[in-house]
Amino acid sequence: MKNKDYYAILMAGGVGSRFWPVSTTAFPKQFHDMLGTGETLIQRTFSRLAKIIPPENIFILTNERYQDLVYEQLPMLEHRQIVTEPAMRNTAPCILYASLKIQKENPNAVMVVAPSDHWIEDEQAFASDLKKCFDACQSQNILMTLGITPSFPNTGYGYVQFNQEETSIKKVAQFTEKPDYTTAKRFIDEGNYLWNAGIFIWSVSSIIEAFSNFQKEMIALFEKGKSLLNTELESNFISKYYPEAENISIDYAILEKAENVYVLPATFDWNDLGTWGSLYDKLDKNLANNAIVNTRVLSHNASGNMIRTENNKIVVLDGLDDYIIVDKENVLLIYPKSKEQDIKLALKKVKDTFGEEYG
Repeated sequence: MKNKDYYAILMAGGVGSRFWPVSTTAFPKQFHDMLGTGETLIQRTFSRLAKIIPPENIFILTNERYQDLVYEQLPMLEHRQIVTEPAMRNTAPCILYASLKIQKENPNAVMVVAPSDHWIEDEQAFASDLKKCFDACQSQNILMTLGITPSFPNTGYGYVQFNQEETSIKKVAQFTEKPDYTTAKRFIDEGNYLWNAGIFIWSVSSIIEAFSNFQKEMIALFEKGKSLLNTELESNFISKYYPEAENISIDYAILEKAENVYVLPATFDWNDLGTWGSLYDKLDKNLANNAIVNTRVLSHNASGNMIRTENNKIVVLDGLDDYIIVDKENVLLIYPKSKEQDIKLALKKVKDTFGEEYG
């Protein structure tokens, strides 16, 4: 039987613009079947969490514009489980908002805050690590994160430095935002750095206490309507006051200030599926080393490509290596994998030149 005090907040409000043209403002990547498995990323994440957390205790945090998409893809949800933000204010305000709602429902809750668009291969290992974190957070006033052992000096991730100690759960020394290559290489050589997966675990009382200590203005803003949370009057209050909250991430607002932050090095494989290149790494390849989704390919002297079309279109390639080829309705993207971080810039140029409807 699942523990009734276990809760989850699934973050599903982002746009995922580096996955353009599949991921758009109107239909972001978490609502797509990016890997061709038959499940969208948010469906897969929900089912992974539901193995350890009662499904009715999994809350989806998203922007108001995606509410219908959430209902469509997770039709089993009750109305109370979808928490919508009327304005995009980064992760701290929405986590506080959802935490106050959960605290009112169950003051003994421990929760995981997780992105809805990550890929985790070994779901049993994930559940085991999560249970270990829940146990620690139920018995101590601590804030936890899951860290990923780095496999190479990635400059696209944040890093968590931990104190060298024998215990499996380690005290965090500091967080570092995306470093340059030389710094990332030094971190890996030093051996006490992990990738920050953006998966956080804490008791509802610990995180609200942290907001009280470090974000007094923000908590005062939400406290004005605390009595209205989980009632019919909640949405009017949130519509009025939520846009006044500071636009700040949970990392800057709380985790980089608090002294009681700990990390558990994860035992599972993880991929944040942040770019077409990261998707290429995750997918099976054909004999020519091309990764293919919803496509039939004939290739000659073409390898290392990420190819995705709609409706199983036939793609013929000759002499093209290490490219992203994505065909979607009225947009065709052919872009070097080595420049995938620039797709955001390409998207901006497309919208400026041809109109917002293409992004």
